[in-house]
Amino acid sequence: MSLEAFRNAAESLDAEAMAACLSPDVVFHSPVVFKTYRGREEVLPILMAVSTVFEDFTYIGEYRSEDGGVLHFQAKIGDRAVDGVDILHFGPDGLADEFTVMIRPFSGATALRDRMAALLEALPQAPA
Repeated sequence: MSLEAFRNAAESLDAEAMAACLSPDVVFHSPVVFKTYRGREEVLPILMAVSTVFEDFTYIGEYRSEDGGVLHFQAKIGDRAVDGVDILHFGPDGLADEFTVMIRPFSGATALRDRMAALLEALPQAPA
């Protein structure tokens, strides 16, 4: 897998292709929730849920390293424009094993938090 494969899956909202890009043990760091999400089964529903919150989502930049990359995006959440980055690290198997999202401005991150709250609460909780 690759940054390009992840980008294509995210842009097309293809859950199966996105799952194929994620390590079974992927670690996800949310831009608005302190909790770290672990595992493809926990992370994929979050990624698909946020796709219902973002409007006019588009990647506008791409930055690569030997073992990962950053995808710069823009989107709207209601009347708020947001700017953000998906930071991905790929393991030796080529799958994303760590995924961090950052969003600005604060008002956009707050709008994301508010819209995602009900969706996140509805997701099954992993055992502590």
